Amino acid sequence: MRKKKKKGAVSEVEQELRYSFRNKDLLLRSLTHSSFAYENAEQTKDNERMEFLGDSVVGLIAADFFYGSHSEATEGDLSKLKSSATSTIALAEFARQIGLDKFMRVGRGEEKSGGRKKDSILAGTFEAVMAAIYLDGGYAAAQDFYLSLLRGSFRKIKDAGQLDINNYKSALQEFLQKEDLPAPHYKTLRTTGPDHKREFVVEVFVNKTSLAKASGPSRKAAELKAAEKALKSFFGKKIKALTQETFIFNK
Repeated sequence: MRKKKKKGAVSEVEQELRYSFRNKDLLLRSLTHSSFAYENAEQTKDNERMEFLGDSVVGLIAADFFYGSHSEATEGDLSKLKSSATSTIALAEFARQIGLDKFMRVGRGEEKSGGRKKDSILAGTFEAVMAAIYLDGGYAAAQDFYLSLLRGSFRKIKDAGQLDINNYKSALQEFLQKEDLPAPHYKTLRTTGPDHKREFVVEVFVNKTSLAKASGPSRKAAELKAAEKALKSFFGKKIKALTQETFIFNK
C-alpha cells in the first residue's frame, strides 16, 4: 500500500510540474527536507546536495534569460533582475505557484512549526527540484521549466527603458540619504499567532517619525511591506511592484 501511495504522489507532483521524470527517485529526493531524512535515516537521503546544485542551475538560467531578453541593460540592471528572480522570497513564491508546499517531505517537528510555509524551506526545495529536472532531463528541460515561471513573473518589464529596478528597503534608505535624513529604523510592534501561522507587525521610522506600518508572515516580509508603503507615500503610482521585494520606478 505504501508503494502505491508513493507512486500516486509522484504522479501528482509531475502533473503540477508538467514534467515526467525518467528517474522518479530524483524527484522524491528533491522533495525530502533534512528533518524528514533524519527521522527516516535508514530509508532516505535529504535534498541538501541537490539544493546546492539547483542554486547554480537557477542562477545560470536566470542570467541567460535576462541577458538575452534585455540586450541594452547594464551589468547593474542585469544583476538586479537576476537577484529579483533568484532570491529566497522569489523562489519560495515560485514553489507555492507550482504547489511544492503540498508535496514536500518534512519531519514531524518541522511540520508542527509550520515548515511548509517557511520561505527558506520552500526556496531550498525549489532549487532541489530544479536540480532534479536538470539531472534527469538536462539543461534544456530545466530551462523550459524555469522560464515558464520567469516569463510570467517578469512580463511587466516591456523594454530596457523600464529597467530602473530596486529593492524596497534599499531604495527607501537611498532616498532618505539623498534627503540628508538618517537611515530608516524598523521596529517589530508585535508577533501573533501559533508557530505555524505567525504574523509580524512592523513599523518603519526615520528619527522618531513613523513612515508606515505593515504586517507579514515573517519579520523580513513585514519590513519589506512597510518600506513599500513608505515609498508609495512619497512617489505614489511611480512605484510599480515587480516581486515581493522589488519594484520598477516609472520616471
